[in-house]
Amino acid sequence: MTSTDRNTGADRSAGPASGTSRAAPCAPDTDEGPAGQGPDTHRGTDPARYPAGRSPGPAPRPHLRRRAADRLLAFARRPYGDRPAPSYRIRRRPDLIALCLATVFFWASLTPSLVPRPWYLQGLVGGITAVIGYALGSTLAWIVRAFVRRPPTDRLRTRCWQAYWLISPVLALWLISESARMQRQLRVLQGLPPALTWHTPVIATIALGLLFTALLVARAVRLGSVTLIRRLGRLLPRPVASAVGVVLSALVVLVGARDIVFDRGIVDIADRIAEATNDGTREGIRRPGSRLVSGGPGSLIPWESLGYQGRNFTGSTPARDALSAWTGRPALDPVRVYIPSALPAAFDDDRPFAAQARLAVRELDRTGAFDRAVLAVAGTTGTGWIDPNVAEALEYMHGGDTAIVAVQYSYLPSWVSFLVDKEKAGRATRALLDAVRTRLDSLPVGHRPRLVVTGESLGAYAVEASFDGADDLLASTDGALLMGAPNFSPISREIRRDRDPGSPVWRPQYRGGAHIRFAQFPETDLARPAAVWRHPRAVYLQNASDPVVWWSPDLLLNRPSWLDEPLGPDITPEITWFPFVAFWQTSVDMAVSYGVDAPHGHRYGAGAVDGWAAVLQPPGWTSADTDRLRAFIGHRPAAY
Repeated sequence: MTSTDRNTGADRSAGPASGTSRAAPCAPDTDEGPAGQGPDTHRGTDPARYPAGRSPGPAPRPHLRRRAADRLLAFARRPYGDRPAPSYRIRRRPDLIALCLATVFFWASLTPSLVPRPWYLQGLVGGITAVIGYALGSTLAWIVRAFVRRPPTDRLRTRCWQAYWLISPVLALWLISESARMQRQLRVLQGLPPALTWHTPVIATIALGLLFTALLVARAVRLGSVTLIRRLGRLLPRPVASAVGVVLSALVVLVGARDIVFDRGIVDIADRIAEATNDGTREGIRRPGSRLVSGGPGSLIPWESLGYQGRNFTGSTPARDALSAWTGRPALDPVRVYIPSALPAAFDDDRPFAAQARLAVRELDRTGAFDRAVLAVAGTTGTGWIDPNVAEALEYMHGGDTAIVAVQYSYLPSWVSFLVDKEKAGRATRALLDAVRTRLDSLPVGHRPRLVVTGESLGAYAVEASFDGADDLLASTDGALLMGAPNFSPISREIRRDRDPGSPVWRPQYRGGAHIRFAQFPETDLARPAAVWRHPRAVYLQNASDPVVWWSPDLLLNRPSWLDEPLGPDITPEITWFPFVAFWQTSVDMAVSYGVDAPHGHRYGAGAVDGWAAVLQPPGWTSADTDRLRAFIGHRPAAY
């Protein structure tokens, strides 16, 4: 056997009898390729098709659609029960692109927002936004790997990792320290002492802990999904197995997060705590001796069934002697009617809001509320709370010749009520207002009390949801005092949207200020504009730094108008908007919005005095009386 035979493995029996090796004849120089494969543009040229001196060029690539179809068919035919490709495995180290984007999001979270926040909440918002940044970065990295055919070299990856670990820790520590400076400036701007505890290492540790915890959970979910798809692939075609596996995994995650973690976890715990609180009574609150309040002698509502906030409201009613001592003239015992969410058995109905409204009217009739000068319908927050500054300012101003009525639709905290009971707030308050107006319409025109509405926070939303718009509010009442109305409140949102050109969203001017005006510093803001302020009047107390007013899901992707120039009087010029980050900053701000003094954050203090004086002041009332009552209400302990 010759060397050629040994190297090629040729069968000598196929050669000539002499046993000598003979080269295969050369193929003719034509554009014919191997049999059945058409023209061979690489081995020859056709003089008729290509003139002398011109190359035919490379072979044309298959059409993109055909290539995509071929890959899809290959994907569908591949048995998915086999060992997965490396792209389907769980990586052991974080992705560099995702980690870089997470770091940028963490840096952005260090900027100031509406109100000062403590160091532990800074770590929380930093960790949450870092998780969002990592998720977006992972998606971006996946897209890059899918479309970039040539991956970076090991040397380039190493240099990038080295640069990241060299720059990011130093810059992060510097930015955290810089954020402390910005927080101190914001504290001074909102009347707080500049002293601030800002644990830089702890902030970074909290953020890193949240990031890597979320990363472990996400990778566990991904590993479970891949395992599920592989096992389904033994029974189903690959595309069907992938689709079914993704849908099942998504359902497990969504149902688990909503039903187990949120409903049976967070909400259930909050419900149990709120229910236990609702059964208690604040220290110092006793059953009232006046028959003019719910829970007192002769009341249709037993004291025990009023709930925590109902007992606080009726049990703290100022006495006639206290009102007389302040006014210097004879006063009346105020009327306070409060209907709890859990009605006594004798009044229970399959239409709870209608039953509450009927019971409220009966209680108002029993106490003689329709004979008073002023009747106020108050919207309550999630727990059923009514700001005592609002109630007592009205009662002291009118010498007790007032009646205030409210219904409780929930005992849950406002943030939980927003998620599960928000619609109840509007329905319960609308039913109450409809029943009260029906009763008022039955009275002689000259013997009806003036009807006003009031509410704070979710209570302001409850009032606004009871009307069909600003015009309906003005036409149906004799005035309104609303404070800190949430962003989703329909009337205040309408006013901000249709405000007069040139007025900022944090202090909107509506139809020249003819009937509705907004104020943060009411003693001066309500005097603008200089145009005539007609009755009926509606006053909105709205702080530029109130996160409850500005929180909205739109903050995730849209820059809000309250960041446009000019900024509010207590907003730092260093505030910025960054996608996703601003949403979580504002969400955390709501948790600490009571940590500042009025009129900042979600605190409105004694501003109700100026509001009531503008909406419905009694005869002979002067600005000096307003100043005196504001000082009296403002120097009492905070009612939060």
